[in-house]
Amino acid sequence: MDSFFFLKGFVIGFSIAAPVGPIGVLCIRRTIAYGRASGFVSGLGAAVADACYGAVAGFGLTAISSAIIGYQSWLQLFGGLFLCYLGAKTLASQPASKAAELRHHGLLNDFTSTVFLTLTNPATILSFAAVFASFGLGGARSDYFTASLLVFGVFIGSAFWWLLLSSGVGMLRDKFDTGRLLWVNRISGVILAGFGLFALLGLLQ
Repeated sequence: MDSFFFLKGFVIGFSIAAPVGPIGVLCIRRTIAYGRASGFVSGLGAAVADACYGAVAGFGLTAISSAIIGYQSWLQLFGGLFLCYLGAKTLASQPASKAAELRHHGLLNDFTSTVFLTLTNPATILSFAAVFASFGLGGARSDYFTASLLVFGVFIGSAFWWLLLSSGVGMLRDKFDTGRLLWVNRISGVILAGFGLFALLGLLQ
């Protein structure tokens, strides 16, 4: 029975991570430019943030949830600006050569940037609350062990998706020469900046 709750969490984490958004674009671009480790660690940052929001929903931490939603506009502002910054930086960056590809800012930066990006999207917590409710998991907050299994499942499910994505993209990495890498940078930069502008425009509504 306990493993059943873990599997539910796994499905939730995988399902919420799978749709390709700004984190997916960032993960794909970093995998192609810097290797599978960079792409996977980037996704792992999103998985940690997903687990944090999953914990808020799973443990029924209403006060924390309300506080996050209360600062939704500020979080959206910071997240939108950061996406625009990443988009512009990616758009302007030149493809790294094989010898210089390790000169990016490192795995820790890859990890922390995606944690920040995911946490600045308060809609994520609403997604978890809605999905938990649809799975009939609303009573999990009265059982800390069950809630812990759910949150652990969310983390593993999300991390598994990023492992699949970074591994799949990594298999195609050698097919990208300098010209194609330049186009990856351009397309990724435009998409990331587009997500950022969309978030900022949402504040005006």
